[in-house]
Amino acid sequence: MGTLAQGERLERMRASPRWRDGGFRNIHPIAPGLRDPAARMPNLLEFFFCGERRTPRAPLPSVDPRSTWERPPQSGLRATWLGHSTVLLEIDGVRVLTDPVWGARASPFRFLGPKRFQPVPVSLRDLRNVDVFVISHDHYDHLDYPTIRALADSDVPFVTSLGVGAHLQAWGIDPARIHELDWWEDYRLPGADLTITAAPSQHFSGRGLHDRNATLWSSLVLQSSRHTVFFSGDTGLTSEYARIRDRFGHFDLVMLEVGAFHPAWGDIHLGPEHALEALQLLGGGTFLPVHWGTFSLAMHAWDEPAETLLQLAPRQGVQLLMPMLGAAVEPANAQEVVPWWRGVDDGSRGLLERVRPKRLPLRASMTWPVD
Repeated sequence: MGTLAQGERLERMRASPRWRDGGFRNIHPIAPGLRDPAARMPNLLEFFFCGERRTPRAPLPSVDPRSTWERPPQSGLRATWLGHSTVLLEIDGVRVLTDPVWGARASPFRFLGPKRFQPVPVSLRDLRNVDVFVISHDHYDHLDYPTIRALADSDVPFVTSLGVGAHLQAWGIDPARIHELDWWEDYRLPGADLTITAAPSQHFSGRGLHDRNATLWSSLVLQSSRHTVFFSGDTGLTSEYARIRDRFGHFDLVMLEVGAFHPAWGDIHLGPEHALEALQLLGGGTFLPVHWGTFSLAMHAWDEPAETLLQLAPRQGVQLLMPMLGAAVEPANAQEVVPWWRGVDDGSRGLLERVRPKRLPLRASMTWPVD
């Protein structure tokens, strides 16, 4: 489940403007309209078992990105969505991996909790030449114990939010590799043209019954001399996105969470409609939706986020980037979205045959550490 911060790490956390009454707090109270007043919080039984079509009937189509990764992106910026909030970003020669999750469940247990319904298109052992790992917060679907254990033997740095380093260090990551940021603090990757800045989000943290808000949650901005990318982590809609726009200007790529939404969760998750509002606050940019297509973490249908965005985004003039899992794409060359996810539930092969996916076998697409 992780470890609570102590010593100098805890003192630094307590010195944060975000720390109040024994934990981290959001800047703003819940804004009117973010929660449906008629909606009640689902109980555990409803969370785990209610709702229709929460998972697809078969694995989604995916492609093996390794051959594409052998060639640098022509524009200097390329993104490969690997499932949920895990994205390999190539930014002017630097490779960044966001919220790496290869584990089978978003849970502290091997036998209980939301189970991955979609394998990762590439194994961890084949994920070479990553320059930095970025972790937004400590929830199980963003900070994954088996994945971190598998990454412990490398020398790649981790950039994360205040307090999350306690988990990383307890799981075998050298403290010298861990760089924890408060909002608006920067980390510049040594010897590279990349600065990572932690920025506000509207969420919460915790991995157990007694550690709610014991670590910070953040969105992150990745900036080179040529490109700027926004990664939301988990968040509800917040006016802080306008401040982020004012500070950083135009974003070449905006990655916002769109899955795991509910009428009673408007202050902690965006969902597709609020994600489009967040995109406007950020000043626009090519929009890559994340946080869907991998785990069932809410009662809505697994493909509802994608279908809603496909319906609403064109009306608002939004440039959507919705690649198939494992497809490495450049925002500068974004094209009309082909709904590659359709046909899985009804057995149709129409769209799937057209895109001719190459899917790794499940065994080859997962790597498990020995602990």
